[in-house]
Parts: sequence; structure tokens; C-alpha cells
Amino acid sequence: MEESLKNRIILILAILAAIFFIGSISSCTNARRQKSARDKEMSTRLDIEEKMSSFMKDKTVLEEKLTSLNQDLEAEKAAHQATKKALVQEQLVDQSLKEELQKVTKLKEALEEDLKEALLTGKSIKPKK
Repeated sequence: MEESLKNRIILILAILAAIFFIGSISSCTNARRQKSARDKEMSTRLDIEEKMSSFMKDKTVLEEKLTSLNQDLEAEKAAHQATKKALVQEQLVDQSLKEELQKVTKLKEALEEDLKEALLTGKSIKPKK
């Protein structure tokens, strides 16, 4: 009986050893999968951080360009306003010159008429005031 008891204990110990061995292998496999997943996640995070850093640099460069373009636009607007003012002044000067030209033309025509009358009548023309 002792031997049968020994055989049973050995069998039970062998079964327990097999269960523990299978449990250990399962645990190692599980740990490997978790490590692989963690490494993959870390790699993905690093890639995302690199892309984010690259995007932030690009954003900064684009914002600087936008600021520069806005400053250029403001300068162009100011130049445009100055040009508009100059154009309005030139139009006013042009208008006054046209009016003066019309006055001089009317005066010339009146003088020509007076000259024609004087030549026809042979009389001297008295200047008008």
C-alpha cells in the first residue's frame, strides 16, 4: 500500500508539476504578448510625437509667414490709401485746370470776336474790365 500511496503521490506531483509548467508557459507567453503590445504602443506614441513636433514646427513657420504677409498687406493698404489720396488731389487739380482752360478759351474767343469786329470796322478796341 505504501507503494501505491507513493505512486499516487508521484502521479499527483507529476500532474501538479505539469499544471504549473503549463501555467508558467502560459504566463510567459502572456507576458511576451503584453511586452510586444507595449513596445508597439510605445513605437506608435513616438511616431505620433515626432509627427506632432513636425506639425508644430510647420505651424510656427506658417504663422510667421502669415504675420509677415499681414504686415505686407497693411503696408500695401497704407500705400493704396496714399495713392488714392494723391489720385483725388490730381483729379481736383485736373478739374481746376479744366475750368481755368475753359475760362481762358472763353476769353480768347471773346478777344477774337473783338479783334474781328475791330478789323471789320477799323476801329480800335477798348479793353474790357
